[in-house]
Amino acid sequence: MFGSHLSVAGGMHNAVDAAVELKLDCVQVFTKNQQQWKVKPLADDAIAAWRESLERAGWWTDDPLSPPHRVVSHASYLINLASPDDELWKKSIDLMQIEIERCHELSIPLLVHHPGAFTTSDRPSGRKRSAKAHKQLFKRTKGARVISLLEDTVGSGSNLGREFDELGELRSMIIEQTGEPGRVGFCIDTCHAHAGGYDLSSRSSGEEALDHLDATCGMANVKALHLNDSLKAVGSRKDRHAHIGEGTL
Repeated sequence: MFGSHLSVAGGMHNAVDAAVELKLDCVQVFTKNQQQWKVKPLADDAIAAWRESLERAGWWTDDPLSPPHRVVSHASYLINLASPDDELWKKSIDLMQIEIERCHELSIPLLVHHPGAFTTSDRPSGRKRSAKAHKQLFKRTKGARVISLLEDTVGSGSNLGREFDELGELRSMIIEQTGEPGRVGFCIDTCHAHAGGYDLSSRSSGEEALDHLDATCGMANVKALHLNDSLKAVGSRKDRHAHIGEGTL
């Protein structure tokens, strides 16, 4: 399936209607302002309009986890589940809980989020912190029909998730903490992977990167792809997207 991230201006249902008009198969949305901590509860009429748009598109299903997965949400950029700062960590867990609950209310099966940044701690501590956060989250949202997708990053600063090995290890740690392998998977961004050091500029190097992804994360656990070209060269650690065909991939 092929889709796009579309605007929810004027109501979330507009993103689905726009996707259909563009002849897309799927869509990614924000369910709230991604740059704000405060969140207004979803209104009943907004939920109803969203469902009606899915029904018009022929995308509605009584079991959102049953493929094909046509709707994806991206969590707030403010969330840092790997933070060593207790106040920010707790705020991040609270906001991530809201993101999961909103997806459940809207029958959105996939929720993309960044693994987090360890900032003043270290990489192993950041991974442990993120895994413990997921333990709380999955307990608080037990029964939610939503899969959390760890997204790869370019690895700038103290951000986790540049290497596929680390993503795979983090998923294993989350499963160990939660006992719920079905609730955690991956979203792979091609720009992030390339700028992070996986050469996607040729078929041979691209296939090598995909083989490594399969070996470390399991291709079956990759539930979504962000297909972006990269403005910067392989290994640059610069998250600068380019239109497909206009970058270094």
